[in-house]
Amino acid sequence: MRASVDVLSPSEAARHLGISTKALRLYEDRGLLRPTRTATGWRAYGPDDVRRAAEIVALRSLGFSLKQVERVVSGDAAGLEPALGGLQARLELEFGQLSQRLERINALRRALARGEMPAVLDLADLAVAPAAAVAGFNLPWPWGGEWFEVRGVRALNYIVGPLGSGKTRLARMLAQHLPGGVFLGLDRLERREDAEHAVRADSELRERVEASLAWLVEDGATESGALLALVVGLEQGRSNSLVIDMIEQGLDELTQQAVISNLRRRGHERPPLFMLTRSSAILDPAEATPDEAVIFCPANHAPPFTVRIAPGAPGYDAMVSCLGPPEVRARTEGMIALMPRQGRAER
Repeated sequence: MRASVDVLSPSEAARHLGISTKALRLYEDRGLLRPTRTATGWRAYGPDDVRRAAEIVALRSLGFSLKQVERVVSGDAAGLEPALGGLQARLELEFGQLSQRLERINALRRALARGEMPAVLDLADLAVAPAAAVAGFNLPWPWGGEWFEVRGVRALNYIVGPLGSGKTRLARMLAQHLPGGVFLGLDRLERREDAEHAVRADSELRERVEASLAWLVEDGATESGALLALVVGLEQGRSNSLVIDMIEQGLDELTQQAVISNLRRRGHERPPLFMLTRSSAILDPAEATPDEAVIFCPANHAPPFTVRIAPGAPGYDAMVSCLGPPEVRARTEGMIALMPRQGRAER
């Protein structure tokens, strides 16, 4: 398939760039890349294509939407100011945290220069501490009341498991016990009028929702009542640890991809987000970042555990088997596992 050593296949180019072939195809669909074709019709990425793709990946990592990337590569500065402002805010937050740590180190070195031995606790504070438990509770039925602690929380946290695994009940318990926890259920789809009313009644909320929707549409999302309800819920709960039931519900594949791309650009100063999902468009292991984690609920009702998003990690294959593309998800729309003892359904 390779025409020369300087030409890469889609999978080779994706591996070289550290992205998925799906991302390469999306960039091509948006006109950002125009790979050549081999005599047999396969896409081929030459040095110029790989260089342009690397530029796109770099801009995306800075938080630029696809529309903003299109403008930048075409020499249009429109929309650059807010994107750079957001990047500056994130870097300033990280710089502040690093500055505090450096100051503690300098203080300890000054103490050493004076012949003072630092306290063990002061030295330990410099290390990367083990992930602290942010919440703990006894697991509800269908578990047996085992004690469960939420550790290793990231900016984005997925809750995954097969049908009937108890993941919806776990999500509700998380919302009850997390600091500032709020559960955003599927009833958001039935209360779209409430979302529309909230936007009309609150000018600040309306401004944030409109900005988020504009960004999502730029990234390929389709506006809909389901998307509006989700965005309003996200913006209303921006100061809370949101737990969202089936974040992909009612959204097509491109919209799901735009939503997760947008969520990855959330600042680290925002509370963590927890999402139930069965969609590989939302949780694509090839696209996951270090700021993401998975809480997996096994089919045998063993206690949930964190799965590292890396092939070969314990629980990884079982977790991936619970995910499917949106068209497969659509075939099982509305399917539930009835749990009569508690009177609630599990999706």
